[in-house]
Amino acid sequence: MRKPHPGGGTEKLPMTEPVPREMRLMRASCRRGKAACPMRGCDQRGWKTEQPVGRRGGAGSPAPTRDCPNPGVLPQSLPAMARAARLFAALAALLAAAATGDARPSKIAVVGAGIGGSAVAHFLQQHFGPRVQIDVFEKGTVGGRLATISVNKQHYESGAASFHSLSLHMQGFVKQLGLRHRREVGGRSAIFNGEDFVLEETDWYLLNLFRLWWHYGISFLRLQMWVEEVMEKFMRIYKYQAHGYAFSGVEELLYSLGESAFVNMTQRSVAESLLQVGVTQRFIDDVVSAVLRASYGQSAAMPAFAGAMSLAGAQGSLWSVEGGNKLVCSGLLKLTKANVIHATVTTVTLQQTEGKPLYHVKYENEVGTGSDYYDIVVIATPLHLDNSSTITFEGFDPPIDVVQGSFQPTVVSLVHGYLNSSYFGFPDPKLFPFASILTTDFPSFFCALHNMCPVNVSASFRRKQPQEAAVWRVQSPQPLLRSQLKTLFRSYYSVQTAEWQAHPVHGPHSPLPRFVLHDQLFHLNALEWAASSVEVTAVAAKNVALLAFNRWYQDLDKIDQKDLMHKVKTEL
Repeated sequence: MRKPHPGGGTEKLPMTEPVPREMRLMRASCRRGKAACPMRGCDQRGWKTEQPVGRRGGAGSPAPTRDCPNPGVLPQSLPAMARAARLFAALAALLAAAATGDARPSKIAVVGAGIGGSAVAHFLQQHFGPRVQIDVFEKGTVGGRLATISVNKQHYESGAASFHSLSLHMQGFVKQLGLRHRREVGGRSAIFNGEDFVLEETDWYLLNLFRLWWHYGISFLRLQMWVEEVMEKFMRIYKYQAHGYAFSGVEELLYSLGESAFVNMTQRSVAESLLQVGVTQRFIDDVVSAVLRASYGQSAAMPAFAGAMSLAGAQGSLWSVEGGNKLVCSGLLKLTKANVIHATVTTVTLQQTEGKPLYHVKYENEVGTGSDYYDIVVIATPLHLDNSSTITFEGFDPPIDVVQGSFQPTVVSLVHGYLNSSYFGFPDPKLFPFASILTTDFPSFFCALHNMCPVNVSASFRRKQPQEAAVWRVQSPQPLLRSQLKTLFRSYYSVQTAEWQAHPVHGPHSPLPRFVLHDQLFHLNALEWAASSVEVTAVAAKNVALLAFNRWYQDLDKIDQKDLMHKVKTEL
């Protein structure tokens, strides 16, 4: 038999069917004493025949066989009985596979149609093949945290606005779907402490470096070196996944990338880690805290691993998708031909069928309630929001252990109006030079302010000047009050908001959560308790797809392996 390989092609499985007499004779004739035939596929036990490709129910086809290089040993054409014996052996292997449950899953359920759900559906189809039915349940809008809001007949990003240049899975999705990168429109940034700008960006790179050195010494270089070291190790995950390796828990995944150092980074703060490498407290308070507030809405007291992922996004070049980042989610689901069911999953119940687990998924929508049975279930949504479980698990012994924790509320307000530049120390709005403003711990009512570009940027588009009415994106921990809006804007035409539980409140978690909840029941969002971003979610989606694939075919050598760097180098 051959098993579909996660990277494409097939992987050899040992033959278990009895060897016909004719084949034993041919093997004996192929031996040269005790030595093995030097031809590839011809070992000490004799000549290997073709083996069918596929699993139970799969349509395997014989692979072409190379002739043995020993002249006169094998006849040019096999006798009819030998060919019949080989065909019988192939059919027997397929029947044996069917009897032992060695088949592709027939139905897979994915709960959630955000970037995690759409990506895992895509990866699952890549590994298991197009014949597997994939149902994706979504109670809201496809895209999840990738969303847009329409303002004045234009659409603007209200969710994740951009991606790092090293987001390899997202880059791959965009290329595969035929999408384009959005044209970048330049703009300067600054950090505001409630009274003054503690750091202002200019149009000259060398001047920016001089200002950083003048105010903070070489702290910015030490920060960059620390982030680059973390990212260099994190990038190993793409090589591991390309070779089909997966991890059953977050701790196992982190340990494979950075050993105990990465695991410890989930238990210690950003500030503690940066102080240890020589970054000054002033730089942490002014710059690092501002970046973390803009991305996570949290302070430098958050764990170092999540903080490093956030700070990496602030240092590299960023990009976004023309037409809206949410097009990646809808495009992947369309490419996968997944069956999107607009409903809320309420219960997952374990059923046993001939020793194989079967999961009964119940859901409800505006029409009523429904249910179906699945071989594999992937939950790509938080399992615990607003101090309550989102899905009930029944029939599991021991019970499913759900990570208890709170999420950071994030409110995005898209304000179409005139910025109050006087609040930032610029009485004349024509002189206000910044398109993005980050904040330190003060003022506390907003985290960041951005002059937005629409998701479709034409060649002639220019960013609105401060004295003009523009669309500003305000990130805040709570909905803005009318008095707070008047503080930031002289006047405005409209305010539209999007509020969600964007990220976990990152803190020490021991033990770290696991991807595997049961035999073929997985929780993709487990990784966001270590770090939360669109690309990290895509990495988790690939890991869960490989995990489901390897566990289904009992390829345990591809799960939770130690010293993977050495193994991967050996395979290469």
